Amino acid sequence: MRISYKKLWHLLLDKDMTKTEMREACSLSTASLAKLTKGQNVNTDILVRICGYLKCDISDICEIVFDKEEPTKD
Repeated sequence: MRISYKKLWHLLLDKDMTKTEMREACSLSTASLAKLTKGQNVNTDILVRICGYLKCDISDICEIVFDKEEPTKD
C-alpha cells in the first residue's frame, strides 16, 4: 500500500499552476515538495495547508493505492 498524489498534480494542471507556485503559496520547503513529487509520506499539516490554499478536501489531492500482491483482510 502506498500514497499517491496524482490527484494533486492533476488539480494543479487544471488550475494552471506549477509545483513551485504551489510550494511558495503554501510556504512549503523544497524538501516537502520533493517528498510529494516522489510519492513519499509528508506531515498532515502540509496536506492541510495545500487543501486550505486550493480550497479542496484531502481526498481531492491524494489517495491510497493498494498493491496487487498485497493480501486483503476480510
